Amino acid sequence: MDFDASNKMRQAADWMVPSDDRILELVREHGNLTPTAIEDLGGPTSGHARNRCPVLAEYGLLERISRGLYGITEEGEAYLNEELDASELEATTETS
Repeated sequence: MDFDASNKMRQAADWMVPSDDRILELVREHGNLTPTAIEDLGGPTSGHARNRCPVLAEYGLLERISRGLYGITEEGEAYLNEELDASELEATTETS
């Protein structure tokens, strides 16, 4: 009997791109990361990650620890664990 992980599926939002899952997975696995570290660990290019991390932070899946350093939030964990529908998230107006 083959294991089928597709029975459950993460609920991505329209504003998300396919690489967002990989970025979130790497930050969860390795802790707080910079876009360069994300690339070094096999994620998308640092330039792409540099553009996506602020968007993920704006929607609450990542938090900006300091300039260029991001950590996963409880919402980010819940999304990765298929417990949160990302389309229900709203962008914050806060920019730090």
